[in-house]
Amino acid sequence: MNPLQLPTINISTGLHRNNSVFFLHFYFNDLIIEKLKSISARWSQTKKCWCLKNSEENLALILELFKDVTKVDVSKIPKKTRFKRDLTTVEKKILNNFYLFLKGKRYSQSTIQTYTIFVADFINFHTKTPLEELTNRDVELFIETVFIERNYSVSSQRQFISALKIFTVFYPQIKINNLSLERPKKSRTLPSVLSQEEVLRIIQYTQNIKHRAILTLLYSCGLRIGELINLKLADFHVERKQLIVKKGKGRKDRYVSLADSFLPLLSNYYHSYKPTIYFVEGQNGGKYSAESIRSFLRKSCKKAGIRKLVTPHTLRHSYATHLLENGVDLRYIQTLLGHSKPETTMIYTHVQRKDLMEIQNPLDVALQKFNKINNNNQKVVLSRNI
Repeated sequence: MNPLQLPTINISTGLHRNNSVFFLHFYFNDLIIEKLKSISARWSQTKKCWCLKNSEENLALILELFKDVTKVDVSKIPKKTRFKRDLTTVEKKILNNFYLFLKGKRYSQSTIQTYTIFVADFINFHTKTPLEELTNRDVELFIETVFIERNYSVSSQRQFISALKIFTVFYPQIKINNLSLERPKKSRTLPSVLSQEEVLRIIQYTQNIKHRAILTLLYSCGLRIGELINLKLADFHVERKQLIVKKGKGRKDRYVSLADSFLPLLSNYYHSYKPTIYFVEGQNGGKYSAESIRSFLRKSCKKAGIRKLVTPHTLRHSYATHLLENGVDLRYIQTLLGHSKPETTMIYTHVQRKDLMEIQNPLDVALQKFNKINNNNQKVVLSRNI
């Protein structure tokens, strides 16, 4: 593809929603937009441009993504933010072959780009050392110097180790011992969950029929936001009250049931908006944007008086937790969510209220015992002086 045929992408930096981001300006082009969506860039209605978190990792990702596609102008980015690799012709050829190797293994486009960029950064960091002489100690130095100092997340470090493990298989001449590479443990944070009443309030305060249909389906089917955006009308089997989610995470298909109460809303939405291919479509057709969903969800939460941070994935977490509280077996929940491992689904056992509510707090037990012993006297109440 001739880069001159596509508009130039002009990158600048700034603040958006109190976060440091890259602003990407260019004349409208479907191909550029699709590629930006693949790296989780978001459209900002207020800034009238595409945005991506400001980091050397993301800048390198943009430059790699559009290297043979179109011109990327970084002149407005402060020099300290810019990141340029200085790879030899041989190293570039090896990385290109690694990219093709990952493609042949049928990894997702996002994973291929991430893994290739991590390995490229690692090789660039040790550019003065021949690739065949790099060892596990060089991996440690890269992590200590780059990941720790730049405050990269544990998740990014785990991805880097995964990328390197695959690279050692692709390029066995390297002296890195695959078996000795250890990923840091995942951060075990509990998911944020809404009560059933809060979910209904959010839906109630979402007046737009299209927006209401989106939020209701996200919750009632436990969908990921990407799964909802990719849903086609042909995926709905209304007569069977089922929905097929195609090529979810891990390229897995699964069936989920449609709520009876959702069907009238679905009919109302369909006849009002008349989508042609996808369940929800943008104003000019094509897929709906994830940022639009996040935007109106924030507004609905504000109207409903819910101050906690709520994302589309919070609705999925809430769906799974409420199923568990309603007595649904964990194995069925795993299938409905499309989890590969039961351990992933097990996290919801830590946030369900049903079992927790049955456990009496020791403070309550202590007060009950005290008041029972002193039943002739005035009961102790913590809101008054004891």
